[in-house]
Amino acid sequence: MTLNRRPRPTSDDRELRLWKVGRVLALAFGAAVLVAGGVFYGLVYLLDFQEINTTKKLDATTLFDLVKLSFGVVAGAGALVALVVAYRRQRVDEAGAHREATRLHTERFSQAVDKLGSDSPAVRLGGVHALAGLADDAPDDTLRQTCIDVLCAYLRLPFSSDPGDLPDPLPDGTSPSEERRDAHQDKTDRYHAFREVRHTILRLIGDHYRIPKGTHRSWQSCNLDLTRVTIDGNMDFTGAVFSSGTVTFYGATFSDGSVNFGHATFSGGSVDFGGATFSGGSVNFGVATFSGSSVGFGGVTFSGGSVNFDDATFSYGLVTFGSATFSGSSMTFRRATFSEGIVLFSGATFSSGSMTFDGATFFSGARFSGSSVLFYGATFSGGSVSFEATTGPVPLGLLEAVGTPVPTEVRLRPDWPSPVP
Repeated sequence: MTLNRRPRPTSDDRELRLWKVGRVLALAFGAAVLVAGGVFYGLVYLLDFQEINTTKKLDATTLFDLVKLSFGVVAGAGALVALVVAYRRQRVDEAGAHREATRLHTERFSQAVDKLGSDSPAVRLGGVHALAGLADDAPDDTLRQTCIDVLCAYLRLPFSSDPGDLPDPLPDGTSPSEERRDAHQDKTDRYHAFREVRHTILRLIGDHYRIPKGTHRSWQSCNLDLTRVTIDGNMDFTGAVFSSGTVTFYGATFSDGSVNFGHATFSGGSVDFGGATFSGGSVNFGVATFSGSSVGFGGVTFSGGSVNFDDATFSYGLVTFGSATFSGSSMTFRRATFSEGIVLFSGATFSSGSMTFDGATFFSGARFSGSSVLFYGATFSGGSVSFEATTGPVPLGLLEAVGTPVPTEVRLRPDWPSPVP
């Protein structure tokens, strides 16, 4: 049995939402009469006319004035009809232009995505730049986000690892043949070529995110889903503003290269590094400002490389390192300022590596009226953590987490109370 269903409205129908001409004209005439009546009676009131003189005879002058008034009303009605029709035509033309722009965008999008699936690294590079250009010229934010989603999805795809150097001699003790050397070199060249495609996407994302919001080519406020992506190249977010949208590096691996958030402002939205692994390279948050946003490093493993929060300001935001593991990285908070915000190290494990708060400033206070740097449940079992050059009260939960005797790797300020046994 076939059910009779009304067709669902298309995007163009939802965009136009035009009423029937008859209804529009009736409403327009009604509005015109109301406005004209209001103006007429308003003038009568302002001019203080108490009554209208009447006469039983219709002279030629009055008749002529009535004829002119009649033609004026007809002309006004015609102008009103022309205005309504012109408005509807303009709306239809705009909708048609938008449909045409969307159609062309879709065609170019399909071509660019096809290039990303090519076996040629050069063709894939062309597809990457084509998608970035499409995102810049997209007719609306939804189509722009679609292009960015495809670029991020490409980074999330599995890729072959670096084949490395061909051993000589081979495990069986023989020397590799010339044919095997050539095959290995081709494999190495291919790996580096496709790696360049990924690095180009990383660079383009950073380049577009540094462009101020509201200007052409800016991707600020767009979502970035870099879940479990391997960051082995450079990304530059210097001076970027994260005021909306969601940026996630959840489970990502930072194994090489440099990711720079220097002078960035986190004033809204969400940036998530949860479960990420920092095993090499460097991540820089120097002179960054955290005010009103949520930045999560929960469950992160810092096993190599360096993370720099020097001169950063934490105010009215939430930055969490809860359950993070510091087992080999170098993390610095030199001259950082913690004021009117919450920074959580609760449940973190410091087993090796180093962390320094040299020159950091702490301000005590309630959860919503002052800064809270929390170390409740943190574990210090190795590594190097220094608070010697800080100012302000002891961070909450730090003395309980350190315990007694104080591990030799943890250096506290001498004016702080003794740790809790």
